[in-house]
Amino acid sequence: MANSTLTKQRSEALGSTVALKSAMAVTGVIMALFLVVHMYGNLNVFAGQEAFDNYSHHLRVFGEPMLPHGGFLWIVRVVLLASVLIHIYAAVALWRRAGTARPVRYQVTKRVQRSYSSYTMRYGGVLIALFVVFHILHLTTNHIAPGGASDSPYERFVNGFQPEFWYVTLFYVLTVIAVGFHLRHGIWSALTTLGANRQSRQRSLNIIATAIAFVLTVGFLLGPLSVTLGLVE
Repeated sequence: MANSTLTKQRSEALGSTVALKSAMAVTGVIMALFLVVHMYGNLNVFAGQEAFDNYSHHLRVFGEPMLPHGGFLWIVRVVLLASVLIHIYAAVALWRRAGTARPVRYQVTKRVQRSYSSYTMRYGGVLIALFVVFHILHLTTNHIAPGGASDSPYERFVNGFQPEFWYVTLFYVLTVIAVGFHLRHGIWSALTTLGANRQSRQRSLNIIATAIAFVLTVGFLLGPLSVTLGLVE
């Protein structure tokens, strides 16, 4: 009886609003850190093919011989996949819970007060999820190859964003902007959940969240747009 009660209490604790928000915050931080590293990798395109391909190669041999070839990347992929699934589960659970608690829609005045980034979290998340699938098939597995398939990560990157494939660049730009809005609201929410959002710090946290989202957005757009505009060949 005692064990059953303890199990029920643990289950309720894990499913509580606080636990779900904490899960979203922690997984969001993990994904944001990954984006910083990924952005750095993408910016190597400005250093030329050798630098870009070497960076990609080092990721695959990192940790050898303690890890097998590509082992480090698989660890990162598993952690990211787990983070994404937990993040989505927590987001959907909180959204459904909020809808149940508030069956009547917000009044127009209250809707207007919601930030644009908050309003687009749900739809931006769907766009990002679709893009991740395309991005993996394009630049990781080489199954989708606009401009021609290549064993060189640099050539895959440059080939895929040529002017004649403007629709690929457009898809990328729209998704990165959606990521920026998602990050802006997500960083603010994560800091709030983790207890950093005090009245005296709100302005500073808002600036930090906006700055991080802006830097990442611009950083990810520089490479593809430079290729499309002919600045990188």
